[in-house]
Amino acid sequence: MPWLTSPAVSPILLLLASNVFMTFAWYGHLKYKSAPLLAVILVSWGIAFFEYCLAVPANRIGHEVYSAAQLKTIQEVITLVVFAVFSVVVLKEQLSWNHAIGFALIAAGAFFIFQGRGG
Repeated sequence: MPWLTSPAVSPILLLLASNVFMTFAWYGHLKYKSAPLLAVILVSWGIAFFEYCLAVPANRIGHEVYSAAQLKTIQEVITLVVFAVFSVVVLKEQLSWNHAIGFALIAAGAFFIFQGRGG
């Protein structure tokens, strides 16, 4: 599957993986509210290290074909998708119509970022 290593696809896959780590780093501790804050911070930093190990190469590789603004937009859209799934599956929180409308507006903004040349 050579398309997996293309500079157009691999950054998206790396950003997806990095966002899974970052979502757990930022929000996973909400399931463990009795854990000491310092411990939560240290564990979150440890998880975030792996996020950086994926996000930095994703942006370096992706900048061959995407502008920085496009890379940031890709990352934000992925973050919303990963967070929505995490929120429902892990935190057992419901998403409602206002979340859907807000996410749709962000997706509309992403659409405009990718119009034109980009870089």
